Amino acid sequence: MTLVIRRATPDDVPALREVMGAAIAELQKAFLSPEQIAASQAIMGLDTQLIDDGTYFVVEEPGGTAVGCGGWSRRATLYGGDHSAGRDAALLDPARDAARVRAMYTHPDHARRGIGRMVLAACEQAAAAEGFRSLDLMATLSGEPLYTAAGFTVVERLADDRTGVPVPLARMRKEITS
Repeated sequence: MTLVIRRATPDDVPALREVMGAAIAELQKAFLSPEQIAASQAIMGLDTQLIDDGTYFVVEEPGGTAVGCGGWSRRATLYGGDHSAGRDAALLDPARDAARVRAMYTHPDHARRGIGRMVLAACEQAAAAEGFRSLDLMATLSGEPLYTAAGFTVVERLADDRTGVPVPLARMRKEITS
């Protein structure tokens, strides 16, 4: 099957939210309790600023069905969706700051088929083209193996407990070598 990656548009938002919801609900089950999965829905999701900035991608199978998504950002926010508190739209300085890899999701029916790697490669290439020399991301426990395999290393472990239920996360970084 040939997958296509392209920049997401506002028309993609409903399909992107569907992919994200399914990914959080299903792919986290082996790592988190039901309460932590519910908390993850509250602290993660789509930041439409990425679509507006032209830095968010959708991966589609033939016929146009979205099977994955993710992007990068030149803005300070590290993770969270439109509904998340504490977002910061300040622009980063490529000479000193790491670009952010954001909102990476694969539909559970398509997990472990290279979609995440496809999106990460697109993010790294685009960030490097704008002068960034490193990438930061906030990984879920289910996503950490992908990011480790792609060359990211853990720089901090933490728990987001804004909802009252702590969700374990790992801040990860990769130097861009291109």
